[in-house]
Amino acid sequence: MNNLIELLTLPLAFLLLVPVGRHLPFGLHAAGRWFTRLAGRRWLAVLLVGLGATTGCVVTTAVYGPPQPNFQDEYSYLLMADTFAHGRLTNPPHPMWVHFETFQVIHQPTYASKYPPAQGVLLALGQVLIGRPIVAVWLSMGLACAAICWALQAWFPPRWALLGAGLATIRVVFSGHAAVAGDMTWGYWGCAYFGGALSALGGALLYGSLRRLTRQPRTVYALLMGLGVALLANSRPFEGLLVSLPAAAVLLGWMLGKNRPPVTLTARRVLLPLLLVLGLIGAAMATYNHAVTGSALRMPYQVHELAYSQCPLFLWQAERPEPEYHHPILKLFWTGWVLDLFHLHQSFPFWLALTFIKCRQMVLFYLGVWLMIPMFGLWRALRDAWVKLALVGCGLLFGGLTLAYCYAPHYAAPAAVLIYLLVVASLRQLWVWHRNGRRLGRSLVWGIALGYPALAAVSTWLEPPVPADATHLVRAGYRKSLEQQPGDHLVLVRYLHPRERGLGHEDLVWNDADIDGARVVWAREMDPDEDRKLLAYYPRRHAWLLEVEVDKHTFRLTPHPLRDSTNSLPAPPLAQTTLPKEPAAAPTGP
Repeated sequence: MNNLIELLTLPLAFLLLVPVGRHLPFGLHAAGRWFTRLAGRRWLAVLLVGLGATTGCVVTTAVYGPPQPNFQDEYSYLLMADTFAHGRLTNPPHPMWVHFETFQVIHQPTYASKYPPAQGVLLALGQVLIGRPIVAVWLSMGLACAAICWALQAWFPPRWALLGAGLATIRVVFSGHAAVAGDMTWGYWGCAYFGGALSALGGALLYGSLRRLTRQPRTVYALLMGLGVALLANSRPFEGLLVSLPAAAVLLGWMLGKNRPPVTLTARRVLLPLLLVLGLIGAAMATYNHAVTGSALRMPYQVHELAYSQCPLFLWQAERPEPEYHHPILKLFWTGWVLDLFHLHQSFPFWLALTFIKCRQMVLFYLGVWLMIPMFGLWRALRDAWVKLALVGCGLLFGGLTLAYCYAPHYAAPAAVLIYLLVVASLRQLWVWHRNGRRLGRSLVWGIALGYPALAAVSTWLEPPVPADATHLVRAGYRKSLEQQPGDHLVLVRYLHPRERGLGHEDLVWNDADIDGARVVWAREMDPDEDRKLLAYYPRRHAWLLEVEVDKHTFRLTPHPLRDSTNSLPAPPLAQTTLPKEPAAAPTGP
């Protein structure tokens, strides 16, 4: 959602609604009673919130078209999904793997994504069951928003829980990605392959179950809590750990405190179910790690960072020696953009400035302008110990994020439920605010509740999505054209005049899980001897050379000159690829 539009419309909404602060119109009273009755049917409210989130994702995709992968992370997650869809945990290393090296992917000891498996499992379900991974993303958005509603119902009266979940749904479905340059685009979670929804779902299950367990110990709440922790551990492990620590402390204090329940009851209904879920998930995680890396305790992420990155995960750790790079493109990225960003964080003034940028991005994504207004009443809501717990969880997470050199809004997704819990607590304080007999607080709450959906619709209409970077559009166009031609194809990519600090997200070399079985294989050009070995490995594929100049957005695809004419197939005619008139540069980041 465009924050500038929010800023411009906020004074207008306030001026229109302040006059009704003394006497609310009958229509608002009737709407309030209807909303309260709907919210009282708790499971119906949860269902409607989930359907609303999924519908919002479908509508925005229908308006603007299916999403095109545009970032390194998205291609890596799609590789993982394709691997799982083929019934494998990982892929064997390819004999010519050096030609296929790319970002955020490991090729030794196996060929796999570096990321935890939760998002890959989700996308694989969409690929297998429906044929489109993005459909599973829509469903995960619905589950996440429904879980936020369910969690808020444990903390607040039903009408406030439904209001908070509705605002959260509008915000995360229609909000954009606060990129490095501060640009905002729609559909960051629901119309992309990054993830975010699963982490938010895990956080909501964790804290919704925690509040219920301390009131009424039940096995189902312990199982849901374990599921929430499992989702956090397999989507955002570091951030999930930070968010889980306050919940673990509260649960432990409740079990050992003065008003603790009987030990047998706690063991039977809480500890055993929770340990059962965590034990099964831990075994599954160890099995996955062993299949991918050869060690149950070594994550693919660790293998990737040791193979490609000099930067440690956290700022206080020492910089590693430069790894051996087989391709200048990879070296320029990891020793250019990424290393420069890490070094900037070593300077306290720059660290402070970058921390402010991270804070701004987090606030603008999760709250925007309108939802920042009620936060001025948060200090009164902090009289509630549970609200303090939510604030501690958010603070602990953001403090941890300042200790890492890179950040994106979906990194904070585990704390989404806590952020909107603070919003609802603040709205309740704003509701009782009055001045000179005017119930100004009620006017503001009604303005937010009624104006925010309209604002989201207007903002989505006025703010078209930022198109995919030209390189990804070209890759998709060439792949489609080649797949329409007879035979299989091999495309060797040559970058002309690469940037000194690396390509960022504009790389073209991405392949499916089954490289040899793909209609189109993408590879990096190396020296002539190595390229001849690759061409000899694929004697029956049409060989192409794709020359790319990223900054000028020029692309030229021609038959590869090294292909032995005696072994080559005649090059088929290539369909014309249409490029965007004004391609937008994608934000760079690791």
